Amino acid sequence: MPALPAVLTHEQAPRWLADAERALASLPAGATAVVSAAALQGFDSSALAVLLALRRAALRRGLGWRVEGLPPKLRTLAEVYGVAELLPG
Repeated sequence: MPALPAVLTHEQAPRWLADAERALASLPAGATAVVSAAALQGFDSSALAVLLALRRAALRRGLGWRVEGLPPKLRTLAEVYGVAELLPG
């Protein structure tokens, strides 16, 4: 799975999501999709939106789902929106 880039805003989100969905399609059944967010420094709510969209796609395919290294500010944003439990680390 592609790692999240250093900056992920509304401008970069569609391209990253398309790349991630292609990578997701190549995972074998029963695998776990693991996304690294360790490099993410600049973001807006689009970063949260693409992670949730990728999670939905992974679950539709019967894959596991995990995000590693989620920045504290993005975790807080997820908590504000009430979706933090959907982004297990």
